[in-house]
Amino acid sequence: MSSAAVQVQVVRSKKQQKQFVQFAWDHYCGDPNWVPPLRKNHRELLGYLPHPFYDNAKSQTFLAFRQGQVVGRIAAIVDNGHNARFDEKRGMFGFFECVEDQDVANQLFDVAVDWMREQGMTCARGPSNPSLNHGCALLVDGFDSPPVFMMSYNKPFYGQLIEGYGFAKSQDMYAYWGHMDMVDKPNAKLSFVVEESMRRFDMTVRRINTRKLKQEVESFMRIYNVASLAQWGFVPLTETEIQHVAAGLKHLIVPEMTTIIEIEEEPVAVVFGMLDYNPIIKKIDGKLFPFGFLRIIFGRKRLETVRMVGTYVVPKYQKWGLGLVLMFRVIPDARNWGIKEGEFSWVLESNKLSRGTLERAGAKLQKTYRMYDLEFK
Repeated sequence: MSSAAVQVQVVRSKKQQKQFVQFAWDHYCGDPNWVPPLRKNHRELLGYLPHPFYDNAKSQTFLAFRQGQVVGRIAAIVDNGHNARFDEKRGMFGFFECVEDQDVANQLFDVAVDWMREQGMTCARGPSNPSLNHGCALLVDGFDSPPVFMMSYNKPFYGQLIEGYGFAKSQDMYAYWGHMDMVDKPNAKLSFVVEESMRRFDMTVRRINTRKLKQEVESFMRIYNVASLAQWGFVPLTETEIQHVAAGLKHLIVPEMTTIIEIEEEPVAVVFGMLDYNPIIKKIDGKLFPFGFLRIIFGRKRLETVRMVGTYVVPKYQKWGLGLVLMFRVIPDARNWGIKEGEFSWVLESNKLSRGTLERAGAKLQKTYRMYDLEFK
């Protein structure tokens, strides 16, 4: 597990875990576009603190050293939920950070792949941090601006390191940008679709209910589960993951950026936007405590960018325009909040319906993210 200049170590101790986390802060020091992760959440997703994802998954993290200094890191992951759903023996790599040195990257991938082989895996995919539900994909285009909330950022040369090891593109994911000026005069065809959809179905269109916020967020996540089943690489959240995600988001979601559609009193479609908290997270350096959380809560009214995470419609009602109904309800509230621009992310390159809708509405492709696959020899 070593060469003349580089040594790769298995992360076992608390000290090594701390070094693994800290490397990102050191590596991106001075980069104006990097935004630190929320520290506690980052440690949970790494498996250093309890997280329900690891109820049915396992991982091992590794550190690369040169002359006593950390020069790279990687996590090797086996997601049993993914492998059961897709009938694969696929390992995942994630949380990859590395200096611009192919030898260092190769050694990190070597140990990650060796560990996956030991677990019976025959191929790999990534970056997955640790899954598509929590964070994924490598930024390959759009390095001129910071990411929005819960989207990834990395050094521009990472793609060369990953491809240099032998990984090949599996799927691209897009982030579209839009300005509120684009919806001052709604597209006539889109407006017609909304009117026809509302005429066809006896629907209730509303914000989430703040008096039942946790239950409402859980309902959102369950619709997300059902609506995303046909999506590339998607693995449904478990019930414990739904509850964990709901608990984490209930203080961050604002009702004005949400819509839920009910037909016959049954929730069938949702959209939720997350305010772009990243400018605040950067100021608090990813630390929620003791006062970071308060700065997020009291500072959010001044935020002017929203990330529209997605529109989710249960299969029975897909292709009936409910996604547009969801968005048309959100737009006036977003304008009243003071939102000036938004990002729609991420959208799979293979999702031609969503891409076409966004492009017809005037949204512009701003960033491209990529997933990579590797077949073991």
